[in-house]
Amino acid sequence: MNVLAYINWSISPEIFALGPIAPRWYGLLFAMGFVVGYFIMARIFKIEHKTQQDLDALSITMILSTVIGARLGHCLFYEPEIYLADPIKILFIWQGGLASHGAAVGIVFALWLYARKRADIDTMWILDRIVIVIALAGFFIRTGNFFNSEILGLPSDLPWAVVFSNIDNIPRHPVQLYEAFSYMAIFVFLYSLYNKYKQNIPKGLLFGIFLTTIFGSRFIWEFFKTAQAAFETDDSFKMGQFLSIPLILIGLYFIYKSQKK
Repeated sequence: MNVLAYINWSISPEIFALGPIAPRWYGLLFAMGFVVGYFIMARIFKIEHKTQQDLDALSITMILSTVIGARLGHCLFYEPEIYLADPIKILFIWQGGLASHGAAVGIVFALWLYARKRADIDTMWILDRIVIVIALAGFFIRTGNFFNSEILGLPSDLPWAVVFSNIDNIPRHPVQLYEAFSYMAIFVFLYSLYNKYKQNIPKGLLFGIFLTTIFGSRFIWEFFKTAQAAFETDDSFKMGQFLSIPLILIGLYFIYKSQKK
């Protein structure tokens, strides 16, 4: 197979190396998701007359719940035999391993605790708004996966197939970018809905649309990925698909419930 017919990706995951200091593109893009999300949420809080203190507390809540939930999700869903045998490795987050399904569980639980402490913010109100920036963060994270040459797609002969020369010389679906662009489109759609209706948007609608579209697209793109969990094969259902199904159903429930109201 002539690899010159495809897109060659040989960018180093490291932005630069200065002795022991070697910042990575993934870390930069991960952080950008929080930074850009902060400014969007600041605008939403200003529109709806929420305080700066609540916004700052929300930012801390999101950072901690995302990282902790995503890390535990990866360790328990994808490689439990490794991390349960040696739990201290769960703390070795610099070695990689984050799962969006775990982040989803961690964020919902943390936001429930966050809303309980505030009389003018309920859980559904904050979930309907935070999903806007979570969708955007998904775009940054999957782009970071692309820079890291990880979460590889299946071999492909399409003209936009990518050869990750740091890994092998096989043209593959750039499935990281498939997901990234899907999440960007979902972000644009959710943010447009919010800007159109603002406080008048039915409670639970944005949250329901987010769950259905994010994990619906995740379900589809898993078909184009190589196996990531021990039990998976390239032609079987993936762990990400099994975990996505209940979240899609929950999303459809919230959409239905919001329309009834």
